[in-house]
Amino acid sequence: MLKTALKPRWILALVGALVVATGFVLLSQWQFNRSQTEAPPPVTTTERVVPLTGHVKPAVDLLARDADQMVSAAGTFLPGKQVLVKNRIEDSRTGYWVVAAFKISGAPDGNIIPVVRGWQPDDAAPAPAPAGTLEITGRLLPTEAPVSQDAGQSAYASLSVAELINVWDVPSYSGFVVASSVSGADGADVSAAATGLLPVHVGPQPQERQINWLNIFYGIEWVVFAGFAVFLWYRLVADDFRRQQEDIADAAALAAGLDPATVYQRQLHHENPTPDSPNLESQHKDQL
Repeated sequence: MLKTALKPRWILALVGALVVATGFVLLSQWQFNRSQTEAPPPVTTTERVVPLTGHVKPAVDLLARDADQMVSAAGTFLPGKQVLVKNRIEDSRTGYWVVAAFKISGAPDGNIIPVVRGWQPDDAAPAPAPAGTLEITGRLLPTEAPVSQDAGQSAYASLSVAELINVWDVPSYSGFVVASSVSGADGADVSAAATGLLPVHVGPQPQERQINWLNIFYGIEWVVFAGFAVFLWYRLVADDFRRQQEDIADAAALAAGLDPATVYQRQLHHENPTPDSPNLESQHKDQL
C-alpha cells in the first residue's frame, strides 16, 4: 500500500488534505478563543467615578471596556421626555423603570443620555423629572436591543437608545445611566427616593470570564472535520490499492484459464462458508 500512497497524485492529494485540515484546525482555534468572553474591567477601575464627557463620546458604540463604569455628569432633564420600561425586577418584584432624557452640559451637538431615575411597581404616570441644573452619578451601561410591541402600549419592552432617539427626536449617547444619586445646584437630594421612586441598584459585573459552550462545540467540530479530511485521503488510497490487487488477481486468473468471477466466489466461500453453499471447487473441476 505504501507504493500506492507514494504515487504523485496521492502525494498531491495528501498535501491538499493537510492544507484543508490545517484550515479546519485554525478555525477550531478561533472558536476556542471566542469561547471565553473578555474579562470586565477591575472593580478598582469601574467604581471610581469619572466624568461622562471624558469617558465616552456620543454617536460612538459603547465598548465592553467602557461599560459598567461609574460616571458623573451635570445638566438638566428635558421636560416631557420620560418613558417607562416594563418587566424590571427590584427586590423580587416586577415593575417599571422610569427613564428620562438628560441633556449633558458640555456634550457636543446637545447630546442627551437616557437616565434611569428609579423603579415603580405599576405603569402609572411618574412624577416629572426634577427641574434645574443637576448633578447625576450612576453606572454607565450599554444600550439594549429594541423589542417589537403592540402600538399604544404605555411602556417599552426594552431600553433601546436607538428607539428613544426616534421617540424623543434628540441625539444621544449610545448607552444609558442608572442613577445612584441626583442632586440639585444647592446640593439638595432629588434622587429616586426623594421623588417617590425606589432606587435601582446595579452592581459591578462578575470578574470571572464567561464560557460560551456553543463556541467550544463548534471548535470540536472543526477538529473532527480536520481528522476526516486525512481519513478520506487514506480511504481513497486504500480503495486504489484494493483495485490494483483485484486487477492483478484477475489477470492471474485469466492467465491460468480461470474465470475471475468464479475465483472470487471461491475465495468468498472459503472466508464465509455456509452449509447450503454449492461446492465451488467441484464446479471449477467440472469447468476444467
